[in-house]
Amino acid sequence: MHVEQRDSELATSSELKELADSACLQAVGSVLSNRRFPHPATFLGQGKVQEIAELIPSVKAALVIVDHELSPSQQRNLETVLECRVMDRTGLILEIFSQRARTHEGKLQVELAQLAHASTRLVKGWTHLDRQRGGSGRAGGTNAGLTGTGETQLEVDQRLLAVRTRRITNRLDKVRRQRSQNRRSRKRSEIKTVSLAGYTNAGKSTLFNRLCESEVREADQLFATLDPTLRRLSIPVIGKIVLSDTVGFIRQLPHSLVDAFRATLEEVTAADLILHVVDVAADSRSERIVQVNEVLDEIGANQVPKLMVYNKVDATGAPQRLERDASGRPFKVWVSAHTGQGLDLLVDAMGELLADELVETQITLQPHEGNIRAKLFALGAVVHEDTDHDGLIRMDLRIDQSDLTRLQVK
Repeated sequence: MHVEQRDSELATSSELKELADSACLQAVGSVLSNRRFPHPATFLGQGKVQEIAELIPSVKAALVIVDHELSPSQQRNLETVLECRVMDRTGLILEIFSQRARTHEGKLQVELAQLAHASTRLVKGWTHLDRQRGGSGRAGGTNAGLTGTGETQLEVDQRLLAVRTRRITNRLDKVRRQRSQNRRSRKRSEIKTVSLAGYTNAGKSTLFNRLCESEVREADQLFATLDPTLRRLSIPVIGKIVLSDTVGFIRQLPHSLVDAFRATLEEVTAADLILHVVDVAADSRSERIVQVNEVLDEIGANQVPKLMVYNKVDATGAPQRLERDASGRPFKVWVSAHTGQGLDLLVDAMGELLADELVETQITLQPHEGNIRAKLFALGAVVHEDTDHDGLIRMDLRIDQSDLTRLQVK
């Protein structure tokens, strides 16, 4: 059973039900609370708590999910009154993440987020663990020679949790350094990087698979893809790029998750271009765009150029098209990752935005300059080519000025 607190226009029971479904939980009831301010002890008002307590036996609920973050004391008090396990929004998302992580890095990131969440419950919620260990220092006792009250069970748990947190943080720091080294290598090789970002279930993984002919797991559920994936992709004008698929965002994304996944999200902040994938069929499309932008701001990716990718036009009947801003640069493309509609427009827009200075020119190559010709074709810069009876190769190009200068063609 789930409980929704209407604290914004985005608070919809349908999304909470999707989260429950993603965690392999079956919703058997729903209760809506319109309280303006949370109750300090139980978050919900006394009447609403009583209503839920009476509903639990009738629907045989074993778990109550509150669509909001609860303090440790609020969660404990609710469990005491309801005589049932209570989970808040953060705990539910962490449960989904723990089920979806497949790689070693993903499991480490999820565990770090779980430890950060558990630490607050340990300090404020686990008073039943506050029993002392060690002797009193009295002569003849089994712990004679010890002084003071000894270490409490709570202190032991705090210490063990802190040790485990440090170990995982150190491992993730190694991952972060390795990713940073890989990014520097790509920069030295002048390989552009593009990251997919967007609200969860917007179709990022489907788009990723369609562009890269990959097999990243895709499903019509929240957080279907958790572990980061990078693939190489060849696009016109630019040539080889690296495309990365990352975890989807959601409203009220817990800060502990943002911190834990910072090593992965750095792929977004270091990208040359972000494809902000939007589900055009979603009723709360505008609000979801705002939520994604807020997370991008939080991780420091607000300065990275973005291209809005309005996905799932096949579900709405909207035509595939490319929209440009006042300066003529692409800023929105309407596609369907499922059917492939508009993906040619998307690829062209990516090439145009990634190019430092796009130029159209004509060059002539000598017969022995076949290596330059091969590189131009690898970049996808050749629009038209003719060869005369003397073997001279005349090519019409659409190419990035920096590539033209680097190849030293005339």
